[in-house]
Parts: sequence; C-alpha cells; structure tokens
Amino acid sequence: MSPPNTPDTDTGLASAVKSRTAKVVHLTHNDLDAVGADAIHRMRYGTDGVFTIWSSVGKFPMLLALVAACEGKGDLLSISDLGYPRDAESLVARARQNGWKVEWRDHHRWREDEKARIEKEADLLHIDTETCGTGIVARDLAPDNPLAREVAKVVCDYDLWKHADPRSAVLGQVLQRKANRDHVRDCLINGIFSDEHIEREYADIKAEMTAMMQRSLNHATFTGTKYRVAFAPMYGYPSETAHFIRDQRQTEIEVIIGRDGKFSIRSVPPISHLIAREFGGGGHPNAAGGSFNFTVIERFTWWLFKKSRHFTELVDVAEKL
Repeated sequence: MSPPNTPDTDTGLASAVKSRTAKVVHLTHNDLDAVGADAIHRMRYGTDGVFTIWSSVGKFPMLLALVAACEGKGDLLSISDLGYPRDAESLVARARQNGWKVEWRDHHRWREDEKARIEKEADLLHIDTETCGTGIVARDLAPDNPLAREVAKVVCDYDLWKHADPRSAVLGQVLQRKANRDHVRDCLINGIFSDEHIEREYADIKAEMTAMMQRSLNHATFTGTKYRVAFAPMYGYPSETAHFIRDQRQTEIEVIIGRDGKFSIRSVPPISHLIAREFGGGGHPNAAGGSFNFTVIERFTWWLFKKSRHFTELVDVAEKL
C-alpha cells in the first residue's frame, strides 16, 4: 500500500495514514536504496502489511511530523535511508506518545549527540555507514532470506558507487522516474531485476540522459584552487551528470543545481556531506545535497546566466575542509 496521489498532499496523506489497515508505516527516501528497503519490508511483513511513504530529504521532517501526529495504535513506524534532521527527537517522542513503535535504520553519517538523542526516544536506532540502507534493513528484518541478501547486494552496488554489478546501474537510472518505484519494488520482492518494462524505460532514459548531461556540461563553470570544482545546471539525472562531467573534465567536486537553488553535490574527497551541511543539507561523504536558497532575483539570474554568487561561498567552504 502506498499513499494516494492527491492535490492536497498533507490532508490526503494524513487521512490515508489514519485509515490505514497495514500495521507498518515505512517512511523512506525516494531512490533505489529506498525501493530496496521497501521491498524487504514487504518480504517480512507482507505487501498488505506495509504502508509506504516516499520522501525527499527536504520533506522528511514534515512527513515525520505528519505521521507522528496520527494515532499509532501500537503499529510500527519504520524509518529507513533518511538521515537526522534538526529536532527529530521531538518528533520521534511525539510518535511514541501517540502509540507508535519507532525503528530507524540509516547509513548516513550521524554525530554522536544526534545518535544519543534519537536512541533516547526510539525503540531502535541502527546506523551503519559501511553498507547501504537496504543492507541494514536486510540484516535486521530478513537475515536468513537469500533473496533479501541478493537485493541488498545489487542496491548497495549502486548506492555505494561500487559499479561492479550492471543490474544496479540499470535499476538506479530507471528509478530516476518516480513512476517506476512501485514496479521496481514489486519486481525485487519476487527476485526480478529486469523485465520488459525496465529495459524499455532504461533505453528511453539513456537516450534522454545523454542529451541532458551534455547540456549541463555546455553551461558548466569550473573554478577552485585546492579542488577543481564544477557548477552546472540540473536538467535531470544529477548523479549521472556529475560523473559525466568528472569523466569529461577531470573535476574533483561537482555541484548540480536546480532552478530553485537546490543542489546535488558529488566529490572525490570525502567531504560532500560536510559541504552540504553548511547549506542546509546532508548526505554521504561522496554524495550529498543542499540548497543555496535563491531569492527571486537569483533564480532569474541563474536561469539566464548560469552564474551565482554562491559558487564562491561553496568553494570557500570546501577549501577550508
């Protein structure tokens, strides 16, 4: 079960959570790692036993607050593949007060004080930066299930940038289109890593992606002293665009920026998460996201000139690390 698509997202989702029949609400990210984690939740609890909420990093605090405000009735709120947002412990405490059991599994880097605050409020907190979110979920929820282990292996290959299993690259790119989440998740539940729909979507995305990556490269700005940094507009497929630019121009840090100033950052030195934190975001040492919080005028100048004063700010942060 996944929440309905509704124009009134907050009201519609809250109503769906309140009227759920599933005993597990899975609040997770929106990429391949999240899809893999959701597949394993459904292997463990059954498809009808899980209500899934896909979340961006930015919307996570709002969605956690929404679920926490609903009556838990002793059901499980399982959080996966989402890092600690500010004051999350108060939301977890509220969820517990409202009758939820709260389990949180993540592979992002947390500070010790953040861990301590959540451990005090949650029923379980499992952080492991050596694997992907799906890997943690597989070990916890399905330790004796060989299919769960295989799903985790494929997902971690993509999420941890190993690139040793060709299946992972295909699935990761297919999931750039959110409409494919449920289909891929249902395939993984059944041990299917490719089918006609996945192959067709991949071929279509591959052609589209090549054009978008080249367009981003054409408008990129290169700067930096300690590190060679690229700033480029986001036309789609941020991870693949970052690696395309790195391969083409031998950069060490790539910042792929959307129209509203939100950006995806990739880096050879393991500092992406530290840079992103300075811009209201977070993530992994080599892959993270944040926001420049463009004003209306800055959005216009970014759209027109593909330049921003924030380039210098980010480079200054990176070169002090």
